[in-house]
Amino acid sequence: MLKSANMRGAMLMTASMAAFTVNDAFVKLLGDHLPFFQFLVIRSMGAAILLFLLAWRSGALVWPKNRSDRWLIAIRTPAEMVAAYFFLTALIHMPLANVTAILQALPLTVALGAAVVLKEPVGWRRFMAIGIGFIGVFLIIRPGVDGYSIYSIYALLAVVAVTVRDLAARRLSKDVPSVTVALFAVIAILAFATVGAAVGPKWEPILPTDWIWLGGSILTIIGGYLFSVSAMRQGEIGFVAPFRYTSLIVALILGLLVFGDWPDQITLLGAAIVVATGLFTLWRERSAAQATPTPFRTR
Repeated sequence: MLKSANMRGAMLMTASMAAFTVNDAFVKLLGDHLPFFQFLVIRSMGAAILLFLLAWRSGALVWPKNRSDRWLIAIRTPAEMVAAYFFLTALIHMPLANVTAILQALPLTVALGAAVVLKEPVGWRRFMAIGIGFIGVFLIIRPGVDGYSIYSIYALLAVVAVTVRDLAARRLSKDVPSVTVALFAVIAILAFATVGAAVGPKWEPILPTDWIWLGGSILTIIGGYLFSVSAMRQGEIGFVAPFRYTSLIVALILGLLVFGDWPDQITLLGAAIVVATGLFTLWRERSAAQATPTPFRTR
């Protein structure tokens, strides 16, 4: 049963990362000529409508009964808004693979956040791996050299926000449907984007090809949200989480084929360090979980 749950979680995580990365490519194609908040409003509106219909038809359109779940959603939702703003802004101005490589630090930051905030035990080996992983992130952004920009910091701020989001999702009970969590996030981003569009630049005409990119972005962002929330609830976290790194492979392929971008050797080295330390951290987490004795329970 656990093996089957692990495989479902792995497939869901892989599908989530592929969907998010393909969505990122659509965003870059749109961001070349459409104002940021314009395409974010349209995408969020389409995603909110589809998610609402999906939640309604599946009977998942419910308000969480558990008070702690409501608090966790209240924390997760603004974190989603902050992550969307900083990540998408960085994505528009940076190569796809570079932004995705920085985002690979998430398993490290989630492990650190779990230790600091949730008081989960983290040994010295994992702390060392986290420190080495951040050296890899430093190699990717390389402040003070050619190619560095403020948008690298935006990507790091997105990592912080996504860390908060994932830690909150980790604590949600199974009583809250995944589609409900995704719907709250999309509605919040829609409200944020609407305010930004009201005070931002005027809207530009939408070309026929833009509607194709927008449609693809709406479908892939919905898939990404649903698959990611579901993946965190299937099988063992230590088994499922490493499949997050498939996003880097997809980003490298799309960056080369669609945008003609390929990271330099130092960036690739930094990405390799981040991935290697992230995999080690996840492996240690899984090993620690398996070593924890199961408490005796009476019938």
